[in-house]
Order: sequence, then C-alpha cells, then structure tokens
Amino acid sequence: MLIYNVHLIDASCDCMGAVHIHDGRIASVHLGVCAPADAERLAASLGNSVRSVNGDGLALMPSFIDMHAHFRYPGQPQKETLETGLRAAAAGGFGTLVLMPNTNPVISSVEEAVRVQTEAAAYELADVYQTMSLTAGFDGATTDHLEQIPLVRESPQFIPVVTEDGRDVASSAVMLQAMQYCAVRGVIVSCHSEDTALAAAARPFRQKALELLARGTPESCAVADGALRQANMLLALAEDTATERNLLLARAAGCRVHIAHVSTARSLEAVRRARRETDAHRVTCEVTPHHLGLCGDSGMLLHSLVNPPLRGESDRQAVIAALCDGTADVISTDHAPHSAADKAAGAPGFTGLETAFGVCCTQLVHGGYLSLSRLSALMSANPARILGIDTGALPKGRLLPGFAADLVLADPERQWTVDSSGFYSLGKSTPFDGCVLTGKVLATMRRGKIVYRDATMRLL
Repeated sequence: MLIYNVHLIDASCDCMGAVHIHDGRIASVHLGVCAPADAERLAASLGNSVRSVNGDGLALMPSFIDMHAHFRYPGQPQKETLETGLRAAAAGGFGTLVLMPNTNPVISSVEEAVRVQTEAAAYELADVYQTMSLTAGFDGATTDHLEQIPLVRESPQFIPVVTEDGRDVASSAVMLQAMQYCAVRGVIVSCHSEDTALAAAARPFRQKALELLARGTPESCAVADGALRQANMLLALAEDTATERNLLLARAAGCRVHIAHVSTARSLEAVRRARRETDAHRVTCEVTPHHLGLCGDSGMLLHSLVNPPLRGESDRQAVIAALCDGTADVISTDHAPHSAADKAAGAPGFTGLETAFGVCCTQLVHGGYLSLSRLSALMSANPARILGIDTGALPKGRLLPGFAADLVLADPERQWTVDSSGFYSLGKSTPFDGCVLTGKVLATMRRGKIVYRDATMRLL
C-alpha cells in the first residue's frame, strides 16, 4: 500500500508526503507526494501489486505507546477483558501497551507475565508488555522473584518494566533491594509514588465524603467537599514525599526509574532536579491526559475520584510546563476501567484509552502549548526510546524505513463529543463524558493491517 497526500507527523517530521507499506513495515517515505498522478507513477515504480490510497490530507502518525494501562486481566472481567481493552486501545490509536500487575492474582512471575503477552498477541490488535510486581503478590517484603527476569534483554522472557502500581512499597529497604535487582538486569522500575501512611490517613476523608455525597443535600455536599480537599492535601504530601524517596533510592541503586502519573509541581521539580544530578536517561516520568486537561479542586471534578487526585490549576499548569520543557517524557493514559457499581462505591480511576489523543490535541496543540510533532514524540517516540523498542528487529515510534507499520490516521481538526456509552472499553467512567474535543483518531493500523476504522472513515 502507498498512502499519499497525508500530513506526515512524528517526532522530527511535519510535512506532506507518502508512505509505502510492505510486509508489515514502512518500506519507504516520500516527501511532498500529494497529487494522484504523482502517486500513481510512484506506485508503479514500486511494483505492480502496490495500490495507492489518497489520505485526503489527514495526519499519518506512528501509533501511540501507552506506558501505563490497567486491563484488569486476569481476574476482573466485569471491569475489562483482554479483548475489550485491546479494542479500546486500537480505537484510541494505541499500538503498544505496558500493562500493570494489580490483577487477580497479582502478576509476580515471568511465566504469568509472558502468558498474558502471548494471549494478547493472539488478538493481533496491539503489542503488550506485561509488568511484574516489585514485591511478590504485593506483600511489601519479598523481592527475590525478580531474579527470574533474564539478564539478557533479547530473551523472550525479559520483562522491561516492574512496578507496584496501585500502591507504593512502604519499606525503603525493600524498595532499595528491588531496585538493585532491577539495576543488574537493566529493568525499569515504574514508581507509583505515594507514601503509604499518608495515603492511609486520606482514606477516611474520602469514605466520609462518599457517605455525605450519597445524602445529596446541599449541606452534606459542602461538608463532603471539605473532606475531599483534606484527602487531596494528604495525597499531595504522599506523592511529593514518596517521589523524593524513590528518586533517592533509585540513584543509590543505580537503576532506571520511571515516575508514574506525576501530578504536582513539587514532584515534577524533584524529577527535574534528579535529571540534572544524575544520568538523564536513568530518570524519566509520565503525566496523564486527565492531569494535564482538568482542574479538580471544585465542583463535580472534585468528586471524580482518581489516584493521584485531580489537582488545582497551579499543578495543572506545572504539568503542562513539564511537557514543554522536557521534564515529562511521556503522556500515559493510566487507563483504569471499573464497573458502574465499583465506581459508585468509590473505586478510583478513569477509562482513558479512547479519549487520550483528543484530550491532548485539544489541550496541548489547540491550546498553543505544543506542536503536533511534539505530541507525537510524547506519545510515540519517547516511550519507544524508554522501553528500548525504537531499535532492533522491528523498531517502533517513528515514520522511518524499516520501522513497524503501526500507524494512525487522525484528523487533528475534527471536533467530536465524547460519549462513553459507545466505548469499546467496559469501563465507562470518564470525566470527559459529554466534552467536545478537537482531534480524532480515524483509523489504526498494526503491521500495515487495519485494526480500527471510525464509522465515518471512507479511506483505506
């Protein structure tokens, strides 16, 4: 296939042109090919079997790489299944996902992680990297299971990321030991930075707020708001103190550390300082679409529970500034689907795969903060580099010859209204429900094959 008359967008490209796809890879990239006659001549020169497709001026980008998603598999099919999660990923333009281990049972062995990856591969919708827990079964104490991870990165049993996401490791000594195991193997430690004692102190305030909100009176809601603000203050302290600790421990261990879903100005400054004081490639961090797009210190967004919580406007602006100055390397969704009953009971987390590009394009590109090329770097090239999949047999994250034909066709100017009832994900809870976004994924390709097509898409 030759897709021409497309706006080629990646971390270093922003121009009109064409891409030739062959055998699941990008075979060649041709700048400036927009006219049908030019495309036909080019297609003929490439071989009789090449068909040309007019991209109608849409943006052609590398598919997105999510370094932080929850599929709840195995064990919680009422929240998400492998199939629904992968279909949601394809609809959102994601071709590669790093899945968290807070499943039932917790994924704490190489064998369990590889099994999930193998099962996901059978759907041929997206590539999956299943993480392992930092402590066995989230027990907070046992780390010797990490010795299962091969020392050779090229091994099919190599696990590139381990994490205790959903919580933090309370013991600094245990965390240091886990980081030392990972340093020897070149494994990234992804940190859900949250001081466990402060997080525990915040829980009663959240529970009290849920009970008050259920009463539904103006008086009870006002008291609930105060309780939630107290909880969020404690959770901000929990994030900031744990971020500092985890960065210090990672430096002592000599391991690569990735600070997940950073949401406060203080934590971002800690990351910025750590990057200055050590090898920058050893310290990376991510932010989420909901933390860069929403201010959660009042109204219904204050009631929308997620960990870490939606912050105030000064923290939101700090998140955007970190994306602009390079402190934040990656935008990850923290896709966290829940059943309606679990959300009503206070389960924290949002569904995020199918809205991520629209939110980021709206807030960052149309908000005047970043170019579409820079957004592509944050959602594709940078996570590929961190994961080490920007090189090798089938590299990802760029529009370059030899790279995987994992591609997205998007309209950065298309306005659409979020309707969570139509999500592929079983999780329907999103604070963006009903919002009008600008920027929409219209088709997703994996190895050159269409795995998602918007209902309005007439190309391909």
